[in-house]
Amino acid sequence: MKSIIALNIIILLLSSCSEKQTDSVDAPQPVEVITINGASATIENDYTASIQGKSDVEIRPQVEGFLEKVYVDEGSSVQAGQTLFKINDEPFREQLNSASAQLQAALAAITNAQLEIDKLTPLVQNKVVAEYQLKAAKGAYQIAEANATQARANLASAKIRLEYTTIKAPVSGYIGRIPKKKGSLVSPSDLQPLTEVSDVHEIYAYFSLGEKDFINFNSQYQGNTLTDKLRNIPPVSLVLADNTVYTYQGRITMVDGQFDKNTGSITVRATFPNSQGLLRSGNTGKVRMPRHHKDAILVPQSATLDVQDKIFVFSVGDSNKVTKQPISVIGKSGSNYIVKDGVKPGDKIVFTGLDHLAEGIIIKPVAVKDIDQISIGHSTE
Repeated sequence: MKSIIALNIIILLLSSCSEKQTDSVDAPQPVEVITINGASATIENDYTASIQGKSDVEIRPQVEGFLEKVYVDEGSSVQAGQTLFKINDEPFREQLNSASAQLQAALAAITNAQLEIDKLTPLVQNKVVAEYQLKAAKGAYQIAEANATQARANLASAKIRLEYTTIKAPVSGYIGRIPKKKGSLVSPSDLQPLTEVSDVHEIYAYFSLGEKDFINFNSQYQGNTLTDKLRNIPPVSLVLADNTVYTYQGRITMVDGQFDKNTGSITVRATFPNSQGLLRSGNTGKVRMPRHHKDAILVPQSATLDVQDKIFVFSVGDSNKVTKQPISVIGKSGSNYIVKDGVKPGDKIVFTGLDHLAEGIIIKPVAVKDIDQISIGHSTE
């Protein structure tokens, strides 16, 4: 009899333990949950850009001759009007002297022709000589004047050629490579320029927008015309090749007049100040252009799962049952995804512990203790 009572006690104890274990397993686990809200946000899109100076001017000789002097070094800074090169000018000085002498001879011929006219005029009036002689003298005078005009033109041309022997910087900027050195024969027909001068006190960053991006570009910014829209675009940043952000912000100042038929894109220009000369023509980088979204749906990246190139959240439905829900992301704003589809304002999603959840389980929602740890509900970056 005692053994039967002991057996019943053991069975009751085992049953009680089993019920406690079942209750423990079946009890919903506490999970932090947040509610999705609409908020303004900013997406920053990066576009690969090529950088050019405001003007990159090739320096070429206008006359042929031997390079007598090189006044600048490669990479040096020059001012507009500063002398860069000197071509031997002796042949051109002789041409100038010859043209000057030809003009003097032409002027003397005009004087002689006028004297002949003055001499023949009274003789013709008194019918001492035939009138045709006076006409011939007047014709000679006109020829002399024409020769003088041509001589003046030759003299001016000789002066210009002489001036061309001194080559000056057309703009302020930095000198490029100088392939030809002192003593080299230079000519206007040379394939290579003497050098280049890059005016980089402002730099242009050229990048391309696809057709879809350009449509979004036009629809996002206020203004009746493209010029108006350009004024309303917020400042843009320049990300350099080492992924650092350039110190100064720039503005979008130009959109090309047509799409490239081969690439299906349109060229856009951003202008950045460069008073310190930190950037040069030929640099590369990325233009970072902000895009504002009103009433965007923001989901913290920490509240998502990446599975086979897709992004999921655990949405909390009726009876606190969780469902694995795919979302469509159109960009990032700080630590948040900006979502196009999959969730809407008012939906609840699991914030932490996603790795321990499974489809269809029941949870015990817990409000996030420190709401500041999720940066949703305000603009970022």
